[in-house]
Amino acid sequence: MAARYLAALSAGASLLVLASVAAAQDHSGHAGHSTPAQTPAPDPRAGHAMPQQAPATPPADHSGHEMSGMDHADDHQMTSALGPWSMSRDASGTSWQPDMSEHGGIHSQVGDWSIMSHALINLTWDRQNGPRGDEKTFVSGMLMTSARRDFSDGSTLNLRAMLSPDPLMGKDGFPLLLAAGETADGVNPLIDRQHPHELVMELSASYSRRLSDTDSVFAYIGLPGEPAFGPPAFMHRMSAMDSPEAPVTHHWLDSTHIVFGVATLGWVHDTMKIEASSFRGREPDQDRYDIETPEFDSWSVRASWNPSPEWALQASYADVTAPEQLEPGEDETKLSASAIHTRRIGPDGWWSSTLAWGRKTNDHDESKDAWLLESAVSPDDRWTLFARAERIETDELLPAIGGGHGALFTVAKASVGAVHDWTLAPRVRFGLGALYTINRVPAGLEPVYGGDPDGGMVFVRLKID
Repeated sequence: MAARYLAALSAGASLLVLASVAAAQDHSGHAGHSTPAQTPAPDPRAGHAMPQQAPATPPADHSGHEMSGMDHADDHQMTSALGPWSMSRDASGTSWQPDMSEHGGIHSQVGDWSIMSHALINLTWDRQNGPRGDEKTFVSGMLMTSARRDFSDGSTLNLRAMLSPDPLMGKDGFPLLLAAGETADGVNPLIDRQHPHELVMELSASYSRRLSDTDSVFAYIGLPGEPAFGPPAFMHRMSAMDSPEAPVTHHWLDSTHIVFGVATLGWVHDTMKIEASSFRGREPDQDRYDIETPEFDSWSVRASWNPSPEWALQASYADVTAPEQLEPGEDETKLSASAIHTRRIGPDGWWSSTLAWGRKTNDHDESKDAWLLESAVSPDDRWTLFARAERIETDELLPAIGGGHGALFTVAKASVGAVHDWTLAPRVRFGLGALYTINRVPAGLEPVYGGDPDGGMVFVRLKID
């Protein structure tokens, strides 16, 4: 039953992406529909010389028709669904990234609705060495489609759906030394493994109303969705999205990016945003194919500031009720702060880096910190190099006798990798990449990890954007 459900949903998302590709290549088929008028957003590159500016009109394909799919530079001219700023500022949920970021997607028009779709699928071989290591080949990625309608009163309705093939890797996820969190069977915690994400990663709707050329208010709901906490989720950050390896800081910074029940209200003034969310604190259970019952037992607040087109800063706080399924009576508070810097390199290149800190504090006032520094550089449309360094304080690697968390250890991890892309068709790319990881553990963990174990991944990917 689950397999049929996955196949149906995956096929539906694939059809949406393919339909958008067809629409982008056959613009004449939509000649009877006009694009809703949009208020031009201020160009985030003003005052910053760019090697190449977006063309005034979309480029023409070989048939002579203007293409409705736009290149990444054109995204700077489109406004966000949440307010009067460049679409390139939008990241996962309602989070922000620098205005200079790329915002990939295939754009088309269906009546009064603007459709945008993209897909990224990885096939990865993963080997983690040492006594607690393992080996596995798995599929991961996401298929995402949004539908937007702009109204004459300056308001915008945006619907978004995102699916993932992650459940195909099995409930125990993939090997990832030093990672911990969630469960595969509802009884035992996952340790040294990264859990799979839900089949349905997001079903959300947002409504925004512009108050002026610089101000707007918005509401966002999701089942599942992402509340206002932390930086953009790692699979949406430019500094992280090219790596198939999940960060071990995930449960400090962005584990709330899939919650079953979230409602957010926000106010934006120019380059500043304040928002608050109510959401379900419990993380998803081991059944990755279902939609769980929404609850609103937790809350968060986040302040974001983009002081220039190259920077995105945020600080956030969350009060989370019983996040762990295996510890239903344990609540926690979370703090997060991050800075993202993105700049352009030449006509097609970019360089993006993220520095983030997170803290989890339980009911006993025990705090655990995590630090992350990651960076990715793409000098052209063929190569991307990426690296990440992390340090966490964790008590989940050696469970206590009888269950529960054990001793607290400080561990670290660093990885470096690269991927090369080949263009198969307009907006369709095939990539081949690899990464190498080294882990650092203290003396108390060396006997069980066999010293400082290493690991690596080799992957191929299909990217449609």
